[in-house]
Amino acid sequence: MKFSDVIGQQEAKERLRQMVNENRLPHAMLFCGPVGCGKMATALAFASYLLCKNHQGADEPCESCQQCVMLRKWQHPDLHFTYPVIKPPGTSSDHKMVSDDYAKEWNAMLMQGAYFSIDQWLSEMKAANQQAIIYAGESDELVRKMSLKSSQGGYKICIIWLPERMNGECANKLLKLIEEPPQQALFIMVSEEPEKLLETIRSRTQRIDFKRIATEDIEQALVSRRGINGNDAHRLARVANGSWLKALEELDTENENHLFLEKFIIMMRLAYKRDIKELKKWSEEVSGYGRERQKRMLTYFLRLTRENFMYNFHNPELVYMTQEEEDFAKNFSRFINEANVIELSELYSRAIRDIGQNANPKIVFFNLVLKVIVLLIQK
Repeated sequence: MKFSDVIGQQEAKERLRQMVNENRLPHAMLFCGPVGCGKMATALAFASYLLCKNHQGADEPCESCQQCVMLRKWQHPDLHFTYPVIKPPGTSSDHKMVSDDYAKEWNAMLMQGAYFSIDQWLSEMKAANQQAIIYAGESDELVRKMSLKSSQGGYKICIIWLPERMNGECANKLLKLIEEPPQQALFIMVSEEPEKLLETIRSRTQRIDFKRIATEDIEQALVSRRGINGNDAHRLARVANGSWLKALEELDTENENHLFLEKFIIMMRLAYKRDIKELKKWSEEVSGYGRERQKRMLTYFLRLTRENFMYNFHNPELVYMTQEEEDFAKNFSRFINEANVIELSELYSRAIRDIGQNANPKIVFFNLVLKVIVLLIQK
């Protein structure tokens, strides 16, 4: 994994190289930024750079030394990963879940690429509706691994993905490990919600904030890496809104957003006709989705409401829609206006909150569609 494999983020990459060249690398770092911005990809590239035998004075790992050969399959003995996992049904109460319980699945995902989300990881683990966390047993495993002597004579690196998902006991033990780090230990925490971390952990790390990827960088990557033509790449890059993951999702013709758009169109057409019977069927159908998928669908509805409102201003630079979404907006956008856009947005936001708090989805969605009927009248 090279720095050049990371899309954009030149400022962060240069800062990391400078830290190494000036010999002022901290023992604990916190990479923060939105989903899909490339912070995990940067962490992997940085670890590869540090573990390479011949990186001194170079901008990239050599890719030919023994260390680089091991890193191609992410099997370097001095590179460790900590990440949230689930506890499968039937697991003994005596067993303390650790990241290595899912090492095979984790390695398989890494080999697919350095850009991924928690939803992809949950799918890889076949988590269904379970929430993934970093359990208390992980801290003991970290102490053991990081206390071992470096097998290659260099850094011992631990990349902690989504440290905000640590339970309290694990977080407190990690704090002690960071306060008294083993020799040549380096911790790289990759976080999407750093505010959920213990303040004492945040204060003991060197924080690097990652911005959304520049639209031009995503556009260039779509052309060079995916063979997309210029016009399509430009539209996809704008819709991606700084996320390479979002750009890849849009390339997938079977991605969830196509399903969500279909559900949005059906809901709005039925609401316009005030077809209560069919809307009840619609709400029962989407109630069968898992809670995480329901929240993603409602978030999509929220975004599409905003985009349809902005479409009415007839300024293409204000609109971030795919061609398929825009085709629907041509006739539908007039129904989203100053009289209802705020209330519709609040309606979807409340539904996201209710689903997240384990409310009955059948009630949530049926209540939602009934209110959509009323709000569409205000056109």
